[in-house]
Amino acid sequence: MGKGRREIIQTLRKQGVVLIMTGVFGRYAEYYDILYQDKDYEKECDFLEEIFSKYSEKHVKSILEGGCGTGGHAIPLAKRGYRYVGFDTSEIMIERAKEKARSSNIDVDFQVMDLRDFQLDEKFDASICMFAVIDYITETEDVLKALRNIRRHLKENSLFVFDFWNGLAVLRILPSVRVKIMEDEGIKIIRTVEPELDAFNHISKSHYKMIVIKNGKVIDEIEETHVIRFYFPQEIKHYLEEAGFELLNICPFMDLNGKVNENIWNIVAIAKAVGEEE
Repeated sequence: MGKGRREIIQTLRKQGVVLIMTGVFGRYAEYYDILYQDKDYEKECDFLEEIFSKYSEKHVKSILEGGCGTGGHAIPLAKRGYRYVGFDTSEIMIERAKEKARSSNIDVDFQVMDLRDFQLDEKFDASICMFAVIDYITETEDVLKALRNIRRHLKENSLFVFDFWNGLAVLRILPSVRVKIMEDEGIKIIRTVEPELDAFNHISKSHYKMIVIKNGKVIDEIEETHVIRFYFPQEIKHYLEEAGFELLNICPFMDLNGKVNENIWNIVAIAKAVGEEE
């Protein structure tokens, strides 16, 4: 048990919280919506529409989202009239997304698939991969597979928009230990993240440790390690060109007119599908 968690548990015991350690791992997805309830998906969809308005040569009617999670972008986009298809490798997240769509009475298509080999009988006006989905693809061969597969599912001149960790900022600022506390529906979550940087391989291992509390008792304890790759702007440009895209712009996340520098961690690539479709 790391020092960070020991301190949390000691504090909880002092507060009279009864600890019931279940030792269940790999269930981060179950608490995803509580952890990220402060994420403004509506505003991010506004940002996407700003990108479509400025860069798309066509009226965007259909959107494909890879790594859609629990459907945070899906519901707002569908409500705005877009034909939406989203997929994720997490069955738990896709089930959550379907539940949210049903409760919102929204018609969207969610599937369990992988960016590298998904297959659909449809081509889209735009594709998005939000919340650093691309960073979870750590091997260059797999990155190219994913990008080429996305290209195959796009019409000519369609847009591809995705955000990623800026390597310039990661190596300057460096990942740090973070603690996040969120509460919702009677559940309190204390999450710590301890990073392990591998600068040579452009990798950051984020060791997540979560304590879930309900009615004053710890009902769950979760540990997961997320291996995340950070990318450099010129590197992204090269991969996109190899996969049949033209890079149109790289900008700070949520700031279409801003300039990228070594102080901005999250950045967005905007690309256009070009060349003959494979």
